[in-house]
Parts: sequence; C-alpha cells; structure tokens
Amino acid sequence: MQNAVERKRIELQKLLAPAALVILYVFFSLFGRNFFGYEGLKQIFQSSYYIGFMAFGVTFVIITGGIDLSIGTVMMCSALIGGVAFTVWGWPVWLALLLVPVVGLCFGLLNGVMIAKAKLPPFIATLGVMLISQGFGSILSNVRTMHYSPAYVGDWFRSVFYLYHNIPIGAIWLLGAFAVAFLLLSRTRLGRYTFAIGSNEEAARLSGVKVDAWKIGIYAICGLFSGLAGLFFGGAYTTITPGTGNGEELNAIAAVVIGGTSMSGGSGTMAGTLIGVLIMSTLKKGLASVGLQAHWQTFFTGFVVIGAVLLDQMRNRVATTPRGSRRSVRPAVRRLCLALQMSGAALVMLALGGLAQQSTRNITAFVRFCMEYSGVLLAGGLALLAVGIVLARRARGAAAVPADSPGQGT
Repeated sequence: MQNAVERKRIELQKLLAPAALVILYVFFSLFGRNFFGYEGLKQIFQSSYYIGFMAFGVTFVIITGGIDLSIGTVMMCSALIGGVAFTVWGWPVWLALLLVPVVGLCFGLLNGVMIAKAKLPPFIATLGVMLISQGFGSILSNVRTMHYSPAYVGDWFRSVFYLYHNIPIGAIWLLGAFAVAFLLLSRTRLGRYTFAIGSNEEAARLSGVKVDAWKIGIYAICGLFSGLAGLFFGGAYTTITPGTGNGEELNAIAAVVIGGTSMSGGSGTMAGTLIGVLIMSTLKKGLASVGLQAHWQTFFTGFVVIGAVLLDQMRNRVATTPRGSRRSVRPAVRRLCLALQMSGAALVMLALGGLAQQSTRNITAFVRFCMEYSGVLLAGGLALLAVGIVLARRARGAAAVPADSPGQGT
C-alpha cells in the first residue's frame, strides 16, 4: 500500500509542470490580447528556440550536481564571433556559421577542464567563463553590432533557422534537438554516467567510471548546445550586440528546474525540460500580451526562478524523509486542502488578470467582471489559500503518531 501511494505521488509530481503550462495558456488566452490561436502559439515557439537549446545542454550539467552560469554569454559570444568571421574576416557564410557551435564547444571544454581537473567549484568556474566569454566577444567585435539579416547572410538564413512561409521552422529544429538530447540522456552510456555522477560521484568513481573525463564531456556538450543557441538567436533577432544574452542563463536554468530536474543532482528528464522551456516562453509572451512592460516581465521571472528552486528543495526534502516517519493524511482531507489551495490560486490569478488590464476596450464580459471585482477576488483567493495551507499543516500534525521508545513503561 505504501509503495502504491508513493508511486501515485511521484506520478502526480510529473503532472505538475504540464498542468502549469495548460493553466498559464488558458489564463493568458482569457486576459491577453491576440494570445489564443495559431499566432500566439507561433510566438511561444519562436521565443523557445535559443532558450530550449541552452536548457537541453545545461540539463546534463545540473543532473551531475553542477551548474553552468556561462551559457547565456557563451551563446552571445559564439554568435558575435560568427558575425565577425563573415563580415570582418571575409569567411564564407557557411564556414562562419559552422564556427558558431565550435566556439561554444571550446568554452564548454574550458569549463569542464577547470571543474574536473583544476577542481574549481562549478559556480566559480562558470562565473569566470561567463565574464571571459562576454569580454572576448566584445573584444573581437570591437563592441560593434553583428548582423544576421538577409543583407549579410542571405534570405535563406531566417527561413532555415527561424520562419519559413509563416511556419515556425525553428520548432522542428527544437524538437530535433530534444530528440537527440533525450536519446543521449536515456539510451546511452553518457546518460547513465551522468545520473551516476549526480547521485554519488565517489561511488561512480569507485565503480570504474572515469568521472573527470565524463564531466569534461558533459560540460562540452552544454557549451555546444549554447553555441547552437547562438544561431537561432541570430535567426530570431538578426542583430547581436555584446550585451546580448545577459540573464538568459537564468531563464534556461529555471526551465530545467521547473521541468523537475533536481538542483542537487541525480534526477531529471529532457521531457520535463522541454515543458519548462514552454512554460517560460508562455510566461514571457503572456505577460507582454496583458500589457506588462519588459521590467515587469523580469520582475515576475525572478519570482518564477525563486519558486522553482523552492519547489526543488521541497521535492528533495520529501525524497530524503524516511518512509516510516512521513505523516499520513486521510485522502478526503488531502483532497479538501488541495481543492482549497487550487481554488484560492485560481481566484488570485483571475484578480491579477483583471488588475493587469490597461484598457477597457474590446474585452469580454468575463474580463470586465474580473477588473471590477479584482479586489474581492484577490482577498477571497488569498483567504482560501491560507485556509488550505493551515488545514494541511494541522492535518499532517494530527496524523503524526509518535513512536514509543524501547523500554518505556506505561
């Protein structure tokens, strides 16, 4: 019975990210302008390309228990160097474009060597490479903007890497990259050793795994994916400046954690990462569709990053708690608490949607209702959330049965 409950809990956790994606899409379809439909979906996928490539690469790193803070600036530096190659050095466009992922691969190797051989902490090593790549790109480009527009690379570039006859062709590349990353993680020795290193590095070393060599390879793969992201960033925005990419690493890392990969290492899936990427893209485009400016988008993204890490810590805390000491709550009480919390969260989201409306033109009666009664919805939602959380805590406390100490008399 205990195992069945445990399996059901794990299955429900796997559904959290897809459910959050659906809820976000429905919410922004109700309150956003021109969000629902093909154009909205196309914009979501278009903003997923480069974040998705970075997220797939850094998933390998995070599963090993490491981190790579340089993926955003490596993406920028790779794209800048590619632009310098065909605009300043006179390289053929095809050769310059091949250089872009190679540059990312080299930075990934640098990260891996410093972490595996020099034994630097991943945070410090990748932070240093983040600054190095940002400065290196600025030096080579002479702090100039590099162009990936049709006038420089030809009309075919955006058709191959971004949009072809209103079809988001980059989505096909993204799904292809997902398939490759999925197979590498789940069907190869690389994937098995990635999980082994993240679960217990010393045990993996004692079992004969060449941990240092595999770590270097894993960080190299992460760098390669970041370099490929530079191509798709160039296809999406056509111009690359030395400041491009700052902060994008947080979006990619947040997508990985939202998708269920543990920051402490040892667990994670590429399917979860893909869902996390779509959640981040939906949030970005959705906030813009309700009229919030870029600084508000950054503000909410920060909360998402914090929430993702807190959720990861909660998962780890539950996973490391011995089964016998976990508090059991009756299913009916658990469902009631969950219903109260979800109802409260729904009311809060409706209130925020009403508050976010900047205009009363061309809105539905439902949205107008949310605007007029946003205060009531917000207060009611917060109250339901509080009641649900308090009841859940009290139920767990009441369900806890203290174990009798050996030899204790009556």
